[in-house]
Amino acid sequence: MAKFSKKSLTPAVATAQAAAPGALGHLRAALGNPYISAGGAALLFLLTLTALVLIIGDPKAGAPLIRLPLAQAVVAAAPPGWREALTADGAGPGVVEEIFDLSETPLEDNPTLGEAVITLPGAQAARRVQPLPPAPIAGLHSPGPNGPLPVIAPNGRTPAQAYARPFQANGKPKVSLILGGLGLNSRATREAIETLPGEITLSFVPYAEGLQGWIDLAREHGHEVLLETPMEPVDYPENDPGPYTLLASSGPAETTRRLEWLLSRASGYFGLTNYLGSRFLNSDPAMVAFTGVLRTRGLAFIDDGQAAGRGLGVPRASAGRIVDEQLSGEAIDAELLALEAQALQNGQALGSGFAYPLTIAQVAQWAQSVESRGYQLAPASALTRR
Repeated sequence: MAKFSKKSLTPAVATAQAAAPGALGHLRAALGNPYISAGGAALLFLLTLTALVLIIGDPKAGAPLIRLPLAQAVVAAAPPGWREALTADGAGPGVVEEIFDLSETPLEDNPTLGEAVITLPGAQAARRVQPLPPAPIAGLHSPGPNGPLPVIAPNGRTPAQAYARPFQANGKPKVSLILGGLGLNSRATREAIETLPGEITLSFVPYAEGLQGWIDLAREHGHEVLLETPMEPVDYPENDPGPYTLLASSGPAETTRRLEWLLSRASGYFGLTNYLGSRFLNSDPAMVAFTGVLRTRGLAFIDDGQAAGRGLGVPRASAGRIVDEQLSGEAIDAELLALEAQALQNGQALGSGFAYPLTIAQVAQWAQSVESRGYQLAPASALTRR
């Protein structure tokens, strides 16, 4: 390689270089400093990354966003039974306790706090949730020997009206579904509450631990709630629904005592539904005592189809189909389509099912498209009549 000697420079350049040795010299010295070189490389990397983001776009732009005004980001105090409901599957309570401890300290009402944006990577767009008012509602309960009992408010408003999910008919055939057996299996219960649309009515077992917490969580997700009532089947006591089973042979006082214990387990339900009951539901004296309590307390009664035409005098409905008698995806889908056909013929149809994981999955998939086929998904309370 050829080397340029100082003799090849013009006199003017040589004079300038001799006069200002600092310009190029300082530059060479700076570049030779390892700290300055590292800082320059980092700056070049940041400039390159910024240019790529401007060209390609935000890699999280497709993820759903939840915007929460920080001034309103206040969670109510923990409801009774929340601990059991949220940790029933063996998960340690520590994290949940910390969440509620933090949530019970509200943020100051400061409009300058702005919004919190929560990005859910890889998640589907969240469905819109319309929470129902928390229970109990003032004026709709009174103290009982075992806990609060539902009552009709002084203005005539009933729990059947107050705790039902609001509904506005649009003229299309109404399709309703009740999913029962909830509260015993925490995983299935949480899955039903969080994945099914609010129009699906949920039915809870009265013996479930943390029952009030489950009902509160269901109402927060927009679900109206029924309380299951254990009733005597024809093969009782071999088939025993529990210690507070309503027996056909009991007198009105004993039926009322057992029923009031069941009713005091929680609040927030708009009515009752039967669990078993093939003998009790076919006993006229037993049904007179049962519906007399419901009428006094302003509750509805929806059965699984075994008591169609019975128990009149209270808001009533009977399921026309059980969608998961055969536990397979194809059979459940066929029953749901048959439920649609029944609604098309009669203007409305009510089905029932159990909270099997398969049933929850099939119902969730069906509910996403049922309205696109010309039906209106409705809560069970919208199908009740006196």
